[in-house]
Amino acid sequence: MTGAGIEKAIEIAGRVEAFVRAEIIPYESDERRDHHGAPTDELVAEMRAKAKAAGVLTPHILANGVHLSQRETALVLIKSGLSPLGPLAVNTMAPDEGNMYLIGRVGTAEQQAHFLSPMVVGSARSAFLMTEPWELGGAGSDPSMMQTTCYLDGNHWVINGRKRFITGAQGAKVGIVMAKSEDGACMFLIDLPDPAVRIHRVPNTIDSSMPGGHAEIAIEDLRVPADRMLGQSGEGFKYAQVRLSPARLSHCMRWLGSCIRAHEIATDYACRRQAFGKTLIDHEGVGFMLAENRIDLQQAELMILWCADVLDGGSLGTVESSMAKVAVSEALMRTADRCVQVMGGSGVTGDTIVEQVFREIRAFRIYDGPTEVHKWSLAKKIKRDWDKAQS
Repeated sequence: MTGAGIEKAIEIAGRVEAFVRAEIIPYESDERRDHHGAPTDELVAEMRAKAKAAGVLTPHILANGVHLSQRETALVLIKSGLSPLGPLAVNTMAPDEGNMYLIGRVGTAEQQAHFLSPMVVGSARSAFLMTEPWELGGAGSDPSMMQTTCYLDGNHWVINGRKRFITGAQGAKVGIVMAKSEDGACMFLIDLPDPAVRIHRVPNTIDSSMPGGHAEIAIEDLRVPADRMLGQSGEGFKYAQVRLSPARLSHCMRWLGSCIRAHEIATDYACRRQAFGKTLIDHEGVGFMLAENRIDLQQAELMILWCADVLDGGSLGTVESSMAKVAVSEALMRTADRCVQVMGGSGVTGDTIVEQVFREIRAFRIYDGPTEVHKWSLAKKIKRDWDKAQS
C-alpha cells in the first residue's frame, strides 16, 4: 500500500460518505420493499443511477479494473455502510462484492467479460450457491459435507443438488455454484435465471437488507459449458478460501459503518431527551453505554485494519479473518444492542434504522461462519501449534 494509494482511498471514501448521507439516507423511508422487507430491484436501480452520476458506483474497483487493497477497501466500505441501503446503492454489498473479487482473481478473460463486467457496472446482481439443507446432510459451516454433484458429459458439466440460504438468488443474473466431482469441490459460473435452477421458496428471515432474500433452490440436470468452470476440477475449496477471508472482512467493514450510524442516532437521542431532571447522557447508566460503544467501535475498526494488512501482505489470512469475524461481529452486536437500549421505546420501532441494524447484526453473527465455528477452528490451530512446539 503506497501513500498515494491510501490518499486516493481516503478521497473516494469521502465522496462515498457524502453521497450516502445526502442521497441515500432519505431512501430509508422509501416504501418500495418486497414482502420480506428488502429493497426492490426498482429501488436499487434508482439509487445506482444516482451513484453512477455521482461517480461512486463500485468505488472499490478503479476505472482501470484494479481492485483497491484491503486496507483501502476498508476505508471505502465502512463509509458505504453508513446506511443499510448504502452498499446496495454504490455496489459494495454482499454477495456481489465477494463474487466480483473471486471472478477477478480466478476467472478467465472470457469469464470476466461475460460475468464480471455487468456486475462492475451495477447492471447485474449475483448469488453464491454453496450452503445446503441440513436435512439432507448438506454443507453449511462445514463445506466438506457438500452433497451437490457434478459430472462431465461431453463438453458440459451436469449439476444436481439442493441449496439453501442463497442470498440474492431471486433476481440475480450471475451465479457461482459449488458442487463436487470425482476430483473434489468445483465452482461454476452460470447465467440466471435458468429453468434447471428452481427457487423453491424464500423464507422470512430476521434481516431485510438484501434484495432477493435467502432462497432455497433445487438444481436439476443443470448443464454448464466446460469453459465456465472456475479454475480446475477439484480445486473449489482453494478458490473458496480466496473469496471467504476478504468476504468475511467486507461484512465487518459494512456493518461497522451501520453501527457507527446507529451510535450517532442513539447519541443524538440521548443528548436531546430529558428525563429525571437532565438529559439521558448525563445519567451514568446511559452515558456509560455510549462510552462502551465508542470503545467497541474503535476496537472493531482496528481489528479490521489489522486483518486487512495481513491479507494485503499476501497471506490467505484464514486465522486472522476468523479472529476478526468473531471480534467485530460480537463488538457490533453489543453496540447495536446498547443503541436500542439507550433509545428505549423509540429504539424498537422502525422510526430510525437502529432497530434494523440490531436485526442485521444478529444475522451477521451467523453469516460466513457462526462465532462458535470460528472459535472451534482457532482452538484447533492453537492445539496444532502446541503439538508442533512439543516436537
